[in-house]
Amino acid sequence: MTDTAAASPEPTIPPPLAEPRRPRLRLPPGSCDSHCHVFGPHHRFPYAAGRSFTPHDMPEARLRGLHDHLGFDRAVIVQSACHGTDHAALVDALRTGAGRYRGVALLGAAPTAGDVLALHEAGVRGARFNFLPHLGGYPPESLIRHVERLVEPHGWHFAIHVTGADLIACEALIRSIRAPVVIDHMARFDIRDGLAGQAFTTLLRLLDGGRIALKLSGIDRLSRQGPPYDDALPFARALAAHAPGQVVWGTDWPHPNLHGPMPDDGELVDLIAAIAPNEAARHQLLVANPARLFGFD
Repeated sequence: MTDTAAASPEPTIPPPLAEPRRPRLRLPPGSCDSHCHVFGPHHRFPYAAGRSFTPHDMPEARLRGLHDHLGFDRAVIVQSACHGTDHAALVDALRTGAGRYRGVALLGAAPTAGDVLALHEAGVRGARFNFLPHLGGYPPESLIRHVERLVEPHGWHFAIHVTGADLIACEALIRSIRAPVVIDHMARFDIRDGLAGQAFTTLLRLLDGGRIALKLSGIDRLSRQGPPYDDALPFARALAAHAPGQVVWGTDWPHPNLHGPMPDDGELVDLIAAIAPNEAARHQLLVANPARLFGFD
C-alpha cells in the first residue's frame, strides 16, 4: 500500500455504479447534466474537517467519462459539503473542462466580494444554500441577504436544497430572494402525500411566477419502490408539463448519502423520455433552459 493510499480516509458512503449501462435515449447536442459533483482526489483536494460524510474519490476524469458514456456535452458541478468552502477541486474541474462545465459554490458564513469574483472568473454561476440538518440546517436570513448583494453584479442564481416540509415553511423566504432561484432535487417531498399534497402544490405555486426554476433530479431519492421508479415518475412528468421553461435535469452523480442500492445512471437518463416525451421538450429541458440559467455561451 502506498503512503497516499494509507492516508486516504475511509469512505462512509457507497460509490456509484462503476459501469452504468449506455442509455437507449439519444440526447440532443448540447445536453447538460444540471446537477453533479466531484470528490477529491483526496491526496490533491483533502476533504473538510468536520464533514458529515466521507465519499470515495470521484474526480473530474470519472465525471467526464460518465458524461461521454451517457451523451452529455455540458454539466453543472455543485460544490459538495464534504469539501466545505474549499473550492479547489471544483475550480480545477472547471479549468479542466474549459467551458464544458459551470459551477455552484458553497460560500460559507462570511464570503467577500473578492471570493465571489474569483469564483465567477473560474466559471461558477450560483450559490447553494442547504436547509437539511445533516448539511448545516437553515442558513441565517442575514447571510442570504449578504450573498444576494455579492452575486447581483454577476447574475448568479441561488440553488436551494430543501425537503418538502422546509419548502412549505420557507415559501415566503424563497419568494423574497431577488436572485434567480433554482430548487434542487424536486424539493425532496414525500410522494406518499400524492399530487395534491401540500409540498407538491407549494412547489407548483412557486413555479407559477416564472422566476423560480427546478431541477428534476433525485427521482431515485423520491421513489419508495426503487427502479424503475414508477411511483415517482408521475411527479416529475407533472412538473415538466406545468413549467416547461423552468425545469432542468440532473443525474446527482455520484449520488452522495444514498445508503441503499445505487441507481444506474443510464436508466435514469432513459426516464427523460417519459418526463419530456418529445424532441422539443427534451431540447428545452436539457439544452435551452440550462444554457439560460447557468450562463453557457
